[in-house]
Amino acid sequence: MAYLGTPSATAEIIKKYNFTFQKRYGQNFLVDTNILEKIIRCADIKKDDCVIEIGPGIGTMTQYLAENAREVTAVEIDKNLIPILKETLLEYDNVSVLNEDILKVDIGRISEEKNGGKPVKIVANLPYYITTPIIMGLFESHVPLSSITVMVQKEVADRMQTGPGTKDYGALSLAVQYYARPEIIMNVPPSCFMPKPGVGSSVIRLTLFSEPPVKTEDEIKMFSIIKAAFNQRRKTLANSLANSSFILDGERKSVKFTRQQVCEALGQMELSHTIRGEALTLKQFAALSDLLSK
Repeated sequence: MAYLGTPSATAEIIKKYNFTFQKRYGQNFLVDTNILEKIIRCADIKKDDCVIEIGPGIGTMTQYLAENAREVTAVEIDKNLIPILKETLLEYDNVSVLNEDILKVDIGRISEEKNGGKPVKIVANLPYYITTPIIMGLFESHVPLSSITVMVQKEVADRMQTGPGTKDYGALSLAVQYYARPEIIMNVPPSCFMPKPGVGSSVIRLTLFSEPPVKTEDEIKMFSIIKAAFNQRRKTLANSLANSSFILDGERKSVKFTRQQVCEALGQMELSHTIRGEALTLKQFAALSDLLSK
């Protein structure tokens, strides 16, 4: 089987199977071998690695992963792609294909079965419409991961690595930077895909921390506060938090902070009571969460 990472090879397999692109799955297949090779290098795939690929499509990047890793599990939601993958990956005995929704897959079980519970690497060309839920799901499940190397919409990649005081800074930025060190590897124009998406893309590598860079007494509560702070960006932090309730300890018991409580906590941190959430660093959100917990 020839490599699929060219427009002609991709068009040929699509025609052979009379495949129709599904807009609801955000399908855009990569057709540039140089970019495929660079993704494999930047993901630092080694011969003893266990890799999970999200959304293999017709198997374009899966072929490269299979040749560089010990074990590859490709998770594809579109059942119409499964017969194609059986053909394009026929030569590789180290690839397993799961016809499932990645949001419902037990990655911990895959890690246990395929890699003895050791950290796995995630590589993906993610559908734009569901990028954030997938990334957050991977982080919040606390499954053993060493890195996540993904193609995403350029503005989402920018959001992941930006800092306080910028328009792109938000809950996703803070979550990514709590769990991992983000690094944009390259920007990819629409012309490198079939069909061409309407926006530019970026490949970003998230190298997971062994320990978060900040400490907080209650991670769930801190992220509830962060989400509330950015739900209404134009409001002051005190007003945003006073109008929100939170899930504590994973249970649906909600507690509401008063504006006075938030202002007092900000005062202890020597911050203005008129400050907005977009001005706080991750370390300051952790400190605010701990103060409000008391």
